[in-house]
Amino acid sequence: MAVGSENKNPLVVKEARQIMNQWKYEVARELGINPPADGYWGNLTSRDCGAVGGHMVRKMIQMAESQLASKGTWK
Repeated sequence: MAVGSENKNPLVVKEARQIMNQWKYEVARELGINPPADGYWGNLTSRDCGAVGGHMVRKMIQMAESQLASKGTWK
């Protein structure tokens, strides 16, 4: 999560903040992007940050579709 975005985009499950942040770093590494050690993503390009966010969304959609399909509610 971006610094200061906590109020603008609150998480539904507040306990997920740390896990989502860790996952963001994992996705960045998967894409070959060096995540910032200090937590400040402002020195990265918009393209790199967008790629990380876009890949996270893509993975979340895949997970949701898999869960729906396994429950038999996805047609």
